[in-house]
Order: sequence, then structure tokens, then C-alpha cells
Amino acid sequence: MPEMIDVTVKLFAQYRKDNFKVEVRSYVQNTIARDIIADTGIPIERFPIGVLMVNGRHVDENHALNHGDTLSMFPKVGGG
Repeated sequence: MPEMIDVTVKLFAQYRKDNFKVEVRSYVQNTIARDIIADTGIPIERFPIGVLMVNGRHVDENHALNHGDTLSMFPKVGGG
């Protein structure tokens, strides 16, 4: 059985609509941010990722998460 890690996932702005704000989720070790993004069910094609952070530091979608990490997801913000 693969080793599991717990990751706190925080969603902001449009990502919270019809979804959670903060949730602790379990994933297999070596899960990357892209896998968690897909797991949330957020329509990324409609609301692209603007900022992705792990433990308060900017990361890209290929960042591997560790047990106890906090992944924060912010959509791109448009202005006019």
C-alpha cells in the first residue's frame, strides 16, 4: 500500500464558488500540485491558475507535495 500524505488545500476567489475554502485531503506520496488541482474539479480552462503557493512560497504545477504542506490556489485576476 502506498504511503499517504495529508495536504491542506486552500481555495480563493472564484475557486470557492460551489466548492470548499479550506480542506485537508489525503494523497499518495509524490503527488504533484497539478494532480491536486485536477482533484478539486475546478474548471481551470475557465478560471486559469494565477498564483500557486506551497507553504507561502510560489511554486509551479509540477511541485511535489509533502506531508503537512499547504497548497494555496488563486485564479488569475482580470482588470480593465
